[in-house]
Amino acid sequence: CTAAQDPRSREGDSTVHTTDAKRVTMEMFYVLVFGALVAVVVAIEMSKTKKDRVSTSPAFSSFKNNYLFVYSLMMAGDWLQGPYVYYLYSTYGFGKGEIGQLFIAGFGSSMLFGTIVGSLADKQGRKRACVTYCITYTLSCITKHSPQYKVLMLGRVLGGIATSLLFSAFESWLVAEHNKRGFDQQWLSVTFSQAIFLGNGLVAIASGLVGNLLVDFLSLGPVAPFDAAACFLAIGMAIILSSWTENYGDPSDSKDLLTQFRAAAVAIASDEKIALLGAIQSLFEGSMYTFVFLWTPALSPNDEEIPHGFIFATFMLASMLGSSIASRLLARGSPRVESYMQIVFVISSASLLLPIATTFVVAPSTVKGGSISFAGCLQLLGFCTFEACVGIFWPSIMKMRSQYIPEEARSTIMNFFRIPLNIFVCVVLYNVNAFPITVMFGMCSIFLFMASFLQRRLMAIADKTRVREQDPEGDPLTA
Repeated sequence: CTAAQDPRSREGDSTVHTTDAKRVTMEMFYVLVFGALVAVVVAIEMSKTKKDRVSTSPAFSSFKNNYLFVYSLMMAGDWLQGPYVYYLYSTYGFGKGEIGQLFIAGFGSSMLFGTIVGSLADKQGRKRACVTYCITYTLSCITKHSPQYKVLMLGRVLGGIATSLLFSAFESWLVAEHNKRGFDQQWLSVTFSQAIFLGNGLVAIASGLVGNLLVDFLSLGPVAPFDAAACFLAIGMAIILSSWTENYGDPSDSKDLLTQFRAAAVAIASDEKIALLGAIQSLFEGSMYTFVFLWTPALSPNDEEIPHGFIFATFMLASMLGSSIASRLLARGSPRVESYMQIVFVISSASLLLPIATTFVVAPSTVKGGSISFAGCLQLLGFCTFEACVGIFWPSIMKMRSQYIPEEARSTIMNFFRIPLNIFVCVVLYNVNAFPITVMFGMCSIFLFMASFLQRRLMAIADKTRVREQDPEGDPLTA
């Protein structure tokens, strides 16, 4: 019997054709999602009216563009490394347990040493702290050339310190310099929203493409993106040194670091708005970092073949969509940021419930390999919704921090906010295999719902404070 006459051969051919057709359909699904997001982002940007754009001055535009260029370089230095850290460690022969320890060391370093170094920015200068970020992260990149575990551990410690500086020193410098130059307070929201649009959107996508070019097309090895990151950081540091001026939290005060920590703790404990803001930030960012670890196993529970790089770019595009929406909301000033963020947290909470909901609505696939399942497609749409919420969250939380955190201890308080976040992420990393993925997503969803309640409380307190400021001699019971 020839193969052409064997009915089993025809059945095999049919199965192959069916599999190929399904794969093509799934690839079209990824392209359609990406294309739809591009169309929506372009439509929102093109449809903005004068109400959606804040009129500024040429001096502010020059200042803003300088900051955005530097910030984009700093984020490029960070985004280039992210997709290749785990891969690099695995090529050096380290197992999942050792790599997990390296990641925990990074977050632990950010919590311990990063808090101290970041808090020094208020006393020693925010510009100096930004330069320290460039140097520290560059040294971390250099350690990636060594396959020695101790050297790589040192690199993770340096990277943790740099992360704390990235998410505190640059924003603190911007707010202080913005106020020092006498620019309108509302203009800060323009810089915040454009920084997220560029840094967490365009730069992230471009960094992924550059990293892919260096590693896959030019075959320069998994350490090449880290070298490219060091180059971007060096360029950014040169611009900071040549064009930025120094600013401080409280230069006239001779408080030591311990006293500075106590003052920041007292500020958080004595002002409920600051405490609520810190809790909201920790709950959302903790859920966000947990999502970073979980989205891959959620979309490919049976080792389905998914285009990780393309999905990552789609997520970043969704984040750009969110930042574009946030820029419109912040420019209009209505609804207020304290109001619309309640809705954002509820939507983000619902989007992370999809992995749980699909287990009840859609029969789970048991086929190993192959293309993404129908349940995975639904979850991908939900995850894009969550990333859009992330895009709205960043400029909005920056705006609220600029309003409620006192200038003299801004960096210190912002790094205090990261302590519970880093503890949470370390615990999740340590126990990532101890709980089903649905339990982890359910926990994140609950945290985001809690953030919505805290946001509602923050708005109520802010409204009361605003009434007192507008009518200081009015009836206190009415206020």
